[in-house]
Amino acid sequence: MEVVGKTGSQEIIHAHALFEEDWDQLAQPRFWAIIMRTSPDTILLNVSTTRQILDTVATRSWRSKSDAERNMYKDSLRNSYGVSAGIKINETVGKSDFYQFHKVYASLGPAIQVFEEQGVDPWYAQSILLIESPGQLLKSTVGAYGPFQLMPSVAKAQGLIVSATKDERADLKRSAYAAANVLKNSMIPSAKKILKQHGLSFNENDIWFRLLVLHVYHAGAGNVSAVLNAISPSKGGQELIQKMWVTSAAGFGNNSQNYSQLALAAHLLLNDLVHRECTAIHPCSF
Repeated sequence: MEVVGKTGSQEIIHAHALFEEDWDQLAQPRFWAIIMRTSPDTILLNVSTTRQILDTVATRSWRSKSDAERNMYKDSLRNSYGVSAGIKINETVGKSDFYQFHKVYASLGPAIQVFEEQGVDPWYAQSILLIESPGQLLKSTVGAYGPFQLMPSVAKAQGLIVSATKDERADLKRSAYAAANVLKNSMIPSAKKILKQHGLSFNENDIWFRLLVLHVYHAGAGNVSAVLNAISPSKGGQELIQKMWVTSAAGFGNNSQNYSQLALAAHLLLNDLVHRECTAIHPCSF
């Protein structure tokens, strides 16, 4: 596990391993890091399989075009960049309005502490806080809520109050406690079981294993099991995670494929944020 470091009085998990293992060089997390810094006024036209950015267009102007006009423009991009007709060109809107890392920053330390008290790798706390509902208390269309986006049934099973008058999912420490227990008792064991079914060795501190666990947290063990069955991997590691990014099975679709890419991008941007704000007045222990 990376050492927990401090920027001033704030604890965070270092991103050193991402750079040592070249996760930062992969096209997908680099693409999402750009999206996280891009205004929703802008759309990036990109190749679905590689995330190569083909063009940047104004959101309002693009949405004013007809489907025929958009397809015609995409065809011109295909010709210019040699993209085959069978490969989708995505229209990805900038999400800087959602990924507000300055707002979520103060919650990292307290959540990390709760996870450590529960004996759970705090890397998961930081990852989930950065991408699920960063600095906001949003409710998903299926009812997930709070900084860890817990479903009502999951939260109640961990002893949290979820009622018409009180919802402890909004409480950082209570929701962190629930998320840590779910990871410890369900998600991490499920990830291990899936890998063992394929005869794959793993180390719980490896980035790729942690990313697999995040996929279980987001998509559920059944869907992650289905996508690994479709891949039929002979070994774990970065290559397996990359195959998951382009493989669909059961309920493991586009949003599920993107989940670990978002986590990597968020860690890289947090690293940039921390280093930009390190000064003699606000020292960092790296």
